[in-house]
Amino acid sequence: MGGRRRRTSLASVLAVALLAGGCGSDDGGGDGDAAGSDEQVTLRFAWWGSDERRELTEAAIAAFEEQHPNIDVQGEYIEWSGYWDRLATQVAANDAPDVITQEERFLREYAGRGALLDLSEYEDTIDLSQLDPLVTGSGEVDGGLYGLPTGVNAYVVYANPRLFDQAGVELPDDATWTWDDYIRIANEITAATGGEIVGAMDYGGNEAGLKILARQHGQELYDEDGELALEPATLAQWWEYSLQLRDGGGTPQATLSAEQQDTGSPEQTLLGTNRAAMAWYWSNTLAALSGASGGELRLLRPPGEHERERTGNYYKPAMHYSVSARTEHPEEAAMLVDFLLNDPAAIDAVRSDRGLPANLEQRERILADLNEHQVAEAEYLAQIQEDVVDAPPAPPVGAGQVVDIIKRLNIEVLFDRLSPDEAAEQFINEVEAATG
Repeated sequence: MGGRRRRTSLASVLAVALLAGGCGSDDGGGDGDAAGSDEQVTLRFAWWGSDERRELTEAAIAAFEEQHPNIDVQGEYIEWSGYWDRLATQVAANDAPDVITQEERFLREYAGRGALLDLSEYEDTIDLSQLDPLVTGSGEVDGGLYGLPTGVNAYVVYANPRLFDQAGVELPDDATWTWDDYIRIANEITAATGGEIVGAMDYGGNEAGLKILARQHGQELYDEDGELALEPATLAQWWEYSLQLRDGGGTPQATLSAEQQDTGSPEQTLLGTNRAAMAWYWSNTLAALSGASGGELRLLRPPGEHERERTGNYYKPAMHYSVSARTEHPEEAAMLVDFLLNDPAAIDAVRSDRGLPANLEQRERILADLNEHQVAEAEYLAQIQEDVVDAPPAPPVGAGQVVDIIKRLNIEVLFDRLSPDEAAEQFINEVEAATG
């Protein structure tokens, strides 16, 4: 299916989704007394993130404990860099937290090790009826459901309208533009400004964009079994487009692109410093990038979404909630997951910190209280719903290494040390070794 339906408004998209999903109750989901016991229970809940996330999460925990006075939830939080080492140690020592925050690249690894509960067996406790079906499937591994999305974002091409105006180039119609259009527009912007503004930042080192191109070709980066599934020609084309941009001036020369590839701060990017008119990022970075650039950015669909039989864009789970297979309190742990996903008190506490809510009803409910950047993101997610065909399969064990592989090979291509065909062959060999 190709996602060629007409555009619809945010409200109508969500209304249709709600009708399809059935009517939600006022408390947003599972029966608060699902465990059926007044036994005093302690749950451990692990997540990564900043102090701000800790404060938001602790507010949600307090609301849960108020509803369930017999359940004490102990938070375990740490920064991203230390989270996975600690979790691996805990799981190996049979001391895993009851509720675990997961990232999609590691979900299959923990599910395959038997470390996570199959949440499809707890549908009487966890209400799935309002969760966005276009992202819920991302938590499926080998027929089981081992993670549920905390929230949703999507990959976008950001465009700076002021820089387009400065170059005298019209913003594209993102419902119809092609890859050739993207290359042409980027090259035109650079030429029109004498190189003062480049049309776009280089995209060749981002795995998410490659995944979109593969899906546009009817392929996937990984298949349902976690095997690499895209064809070498598609991978080579990814880098051929990149070289057309570099050689045409639409993106910077290799040295600057290599520097930018490792720039994490929006304030240091070419887009954030108003030196590039377009760049590829996740939709939930809109506030940071707009703040850095000092103006409002436009969220555009990736190019090529309607060039072929199917579209490539997808909803990415910001994170997943999982439950340890060794928890002594599976019902209570499932109750906490249900609360975090579906209960208005949890959504009000956390807001969009873990992505815009995966619960469609709650996403609609909080729209009036979102800031302008969050509203723009929500509108974008609603617009592309007509394009999203399905959720990509969960990445294989070892997929965390692929981020570094594609970045390194992208630099080799940009410096002409590898051709696109050679880089494609090396990518396949290295990824198969890392995930085999």
